[in-house]
Amino acid sequence: MKEIEIYCYNTRTKHSYPLGTSLQEISRDLNIQLENTVCGAIVNNQVRELSFCLVKPKQIEFFDVTHTDGIRMYIRSLIFVMYSAVKEVFPHVSLNIRKGISNGYFCELSGFGREVTEPDIQLIHNEMQEIINNDISFIKKGWPTADAVEHLMKEGLEEKAQLFEQKGHLFSSLYFLNDLGNYFYGHLLPSTGYITNFGLKKFFDGILLRIPKPDNFDELQEAPKQKKLFEIYQEHKNWARILDVDTVANLNEYTLQKKGGYIIKISEALHEKKIAEIANKIHDRNGDIRVVLVAGPSASGKTTFSKRLSVQLAVNGLRPFQVSLDDYFVDREHTPRDEHGNFDFEAIEAIDIEFFNEQLLELLKGKEVQLPKFDFYRGQRFMNGDRLRLRSGDILIVEGIHGMNPHLLPRIEDKNTFKIFISALTQISIDEQTHISTSDNRLIRRIIRDSKYRGYPAAETIKRWPSVRRGEERNIFPYQENADVMFNSATLYELGVLKKYADPLLKLVLENQREYMESMRLLKFLSYFKPIDEEEIPPTSLLREFLGGSSFLY
Repeated sequence: MKEIEIYCYNTRTKHSYPLGTSLQEISRDLNIQLENTVCGAIVNNQVRELSFCLVKPKQIEFFDVTHTDGIRMYIRSLIFVMYSAVKEVFPHVSLNIRKGISNGYFCELSGFGREVTEPDIQLIHNEMQEIINNDISFIKKGWPTADAVEHLMKEGLEEKAQLFEQKGHLFSSLYFLNDLGNYFYGHLLPSTGYITNFGLKKFFDGILLRIPKPDNFDELQEAPKQKKLFEIYQEHKNWARILDVDTVANLNEYTLQKKGGYIIKISEALHEKKIAEIANKIHDRNGDIRVVLVAGPSASGKTTFSKRLSVQLAVNGLRPFQVSLDDYFVDREHTPRDEHGNFDFEAIEAIDIEFFNEQLLELLKGKEVQLPKFDFYRGQRFMNGDRLRLRSGDILIVEGIHGMNPHLLPRIEDKNTFKIFISALTQISIDEQTHISTSDNRLIRRIIRDSKYRGYPAAETIKRWPSVRRGEERNIFPYQENADVMFNSATLYELGVLKKYADPLLKLVLENQREYMESMRLLKFLSYFKPIDEEEIPPTSLLREFLGGSSFLY
């Protein structure tokens, strides 16, 4: 029998196996021991399920559920189990999962006809636990696409069926849990028995599906209420439903009908309306508000938002001035370091808070100050001669990631500030049970911007992203509910536009680079979108911050 050679990173050894041997068999033969049960593998820098069979020489690294892709497998599999449980307990109800929030996933029961109750939730929980206890295998089957579409339609999964049709492939794959077929746009665990911990909780008018902590699967993640974030999500979700653009398939239909320009106009008008409303609120409190704080995670569009807000404040008769917290960085030698010994630029200690507050107090007293500028190349702050004095009625807009942190302005009264939190909260979903991660949306934005303005290849941006995300989780998201208002910088149309720019950059990531598997995941995700022409995107759009062509100076 023909044999193939593999190299296992976990054991640092080479082995030969018969052609067609599965990853599951190799894992057992090598007795791979990880913190948790092995659930998948990276094969030639691509994620594979344990059922994957080898027909060529490969480099293999097995991972468990604590790995980034292991967690993704865990969540997809858990959602399939919840879908199956809802079908069993409430046969005429549809499970919709539209967004990640409060460290979990918000679930709606469409067609339920009444408010979901605690006993309803307990019934679903018990059925899920029984499915898990039975350790049922997830089976992947390749079908002719026409048959797969027919099956999805029978299951009431019209949005998935429509997306399958739009892809135009001859064959497609479905996952089965017993006789129940579905699809989740990524790999699943080998069986339901791999799911060790989950929770369900009544959450506003639906259910929050809770997941374990990434570093400790014995404990569930905390579930803060996040009322303001939920409300902004709901508002934009309702807009998407009114326009009938709440899924990728629906957006694609607009594109195929040459109506992408209409969605662009509506999205941009909504942004302008929201920014105008925020400016009106600030104007109405102009007797007190002197400082507007604009904060948000990476690639959320803070800079362009601040410039557009300045325009709307001017329309209200106010005189806005902008400063960036980045110019108040401490010199590089005083920058704090993270647990790995690297400079932690996203820690609030990286900001000279004392100096920043001194200058703010001087400005609020009507005194003139000389503004600093930070030289990122030399890692030093300097004075470039720019001066500022605030007159009565003038507004100072401060942009930076720490704007919501209560430790930023210890010497400024709350009544003198107005806090705005910005994030790219994607309004559309891939389908009924597959939401789009706001992190993926921002990563794609950043890949394009880093390439265009900083000369970074996609692999470099992908490599840095986990560190950026850790900083956001520590320093930004815990304070977002401190905002007076939240602004959603995502647009309904943007992923269709970003696709044209991101695809060629992602395809430049080489197979021998560790970032290859993430580039392949993003390419697959973007493949579901039909490209949208950017021609009608106005020069003041927040998206122009990433694409280029903005009429603002940065």
